[in-house]
Parts: sequence; structure tokens; C-alpha cells
Amino acid sequence: MLIEIMAAAAEAPQNKFGFAEALEQGGFIAYATVAILGIMSFGSFYILFTKWIEQNKILRQTNEVRTTFWRAGSLREGATKLEKNSAYRQIVDDGIAAEEQHAKMTDSLEAHDWLHGSLARSEAQINAKLAGGLPFLATVGATSPFIGLFGTVVGIYRALIAIGIAGSASIDKVAGPVGEALIMTALGLLVAVPAVLAYNYLQARNKKIAAQLSGFSTDVLANINSKGAVKPAVAAAPAKKPAPATTAAGAQVKK
Repeated sequence: MLIEIMAAAAEAPQNKFGFAEALEQGGFIAYATVAILGIMSFGSFYILFTKWIEQNKILRQTNEVRTTFWRAGSLREGATKLEKNSAYRQIVDDGIAAEEQHAKMTDSLEAHDWLHGSLARSEAQINAKLAGGLPFLATVGATSPFIGLFGTVVGIYRALIAIGIAGSASIDKVAGPVGEALIMTALGLLVAVPAVLAYNYLQARNKKIAAQLSGFSTDVLANINSKGAVKPAVAAAPAKKPAPATTAAGAQVKK
């Protein structure tokens, strides 16, 4: 029985229309198309994960600002509680630097505009950094279907040539080129859809972060102009539970 099964497997026809066979039939154009789509897909997922980590870091810093920064007595003291090279630390440092420079301006209105402009410039730099890589995702989402379509057109063209040479549209003559064409179409869509989804997801999170940074920048500006008198209301720090009292023998006393 085993010998018959092995003999049947040995006599089974080889699949000549697989993925590797389709690429081999397509030649240089098929390999180049798959390579380009592969690079686009790798770049898309790399940008997605790196930007997601970067955004999560800023969102975590938002909670730290709410719980620690505004409890400090001054901006300088609060800045020491923020992570170095963080988005919120950059806004605070730029605001402090602008405050030191605005004393040189004789017009109070110009001083206010200088402070506002300095903080706005700091926000723009952060938002520009967060937006880095998103144009690549948009480009991949827009162009990868057409790159796959190019491979599709080449595959159909090869199928028509095979039909013309053979003089008949037999399935064995057109299955290879048509299969290659369908594979290229599928690959183009497979690369485009995740890129578009990643772009929209990251863009939505960037808008949320931009709104939070804008609010924080406004609070910093008000704090500077009021000489520290104006600051957003923050929740009181959680009270520490008192340690249980103990008797002379060391036993805990329940209250």
C-alpha cells in the first residue's frame, strides 16, 4: 500500500503555474515589480511601527505633564521633571528662552507676539517631525496599485503573444502569463491597503497630539505673561495612606 502511494506521488504532475514559476516566466520585469513592491511594503510597516512608538511616547508624556509638571512652582522647576529631548520639554525650553529674550523688546505687544511666535515655531517643528514618513505611506498607497497594474499589463501582453504564436488560446499557453498578471494585481493591492490604513491611523493620532501640544503651549504662554500666576487646574496629588500604628509588642492596631 505504501509503495503504491509513493508511486502515485512520484507520477503526479508538477505544478508549472505557481508563484515562483510565474515570476520565472515574467523575467526581469516580474522580478523588478515584486522587488519594488516588497521595498514599499517593508518601508510602510517600518514607518508604521516607528511612528506608533514615537506617538505613544508623546501621549505618555501628556499624562506626566498633567500629573507632575504643573504642580511645580515655576516653569524651570517643572522642566526638570520632564524627559530630556521630549516634545513638552522642547516647548518649555523654547518658552523660557523666548521669555529671556523678550525683555529686550520695548513694545509689550511685540514681546507678546515674540513669545507666541516662538512657541508656535516650536509646535511646528514637533508636528513636522511627527509627520515625517507619512508622505511615503501616502505615496505607497497611491502608486503601488499602478505598479502592480504595470505587471498585470505585461502579463496580459505575454499571454496575447503566446496565443498569437500558438494560433490557439489553449489553457496551457495562457495560464502562465495570466497567472502572473493576477499575482501582480494582488501584490499591488496587498501593499496599498496597509499603507493607506497606516497613513490614516497615524494621521489621526498626529492631530490628537497636535491639539494637546497646542493647548499646552497656550498654557505656557499664559503662565509666562502672568509671571507664573496663571496655570491650568490640576487634580490634587493622591494622599498617602498612613502607616498602621503598632503597639509596644509590635502588633498592628486597627483603627
